[in-house]
Amino acid sequence: MPREDYNCAHRLRVRWSEVDMQRIVFNGHYLNYIDVAIGEYWRAIGLPYPHGYVDRYGNDMYLRKATVEYLGPARYDDVLDVLVRAGRLGRTSMSFLFEILRVEPEPSDQPLITAELVYVNAVPETMTAAPLPQALRDLVKKYERIPPQE
Repeated sequence: MPREDYNCAHRLRVRWSEVDMQRIVFNGHYLNYIDVAIGEYWRAIGLPYPHGYVDRYGNDMYLRKATVEYLGPARYDDVLDVLVRAGRLGRTSMSFLFEILRVEPEPSDQPLITAELVYVNAVPETMTAAPLPQALRDLVKKYERIPPQE
């Protein structure tokens, strides 16, 4: 997906503790990078998590599915951009799309990873799915350059 399709980007530098014996970022750390970027997304749309969303709507988002495609390695001290956007708004769930690109030392337009995470909106006490609040839908559609699929 073209970089212009993403409104939200979080920049980070790979730390020594994140690389493995092959001297590349251990695969599980990419999900941590994504988690940090999704927090920035919630801030960007005006609902910092958890207070902006959980406290306001009395619901919470639970990860249902994570799909990651590893296309190239990141290495110690690389500077990365983690791009995130809403992909789909369902009745009780929403998906987010991600790309991680190297910015330094040699910028690349080709992603190192692509990912999709699917979250279900639910009532915390019962863990039962609940419809996405209309106000959330409106904020996401307003923020995105390209509206997510419904």
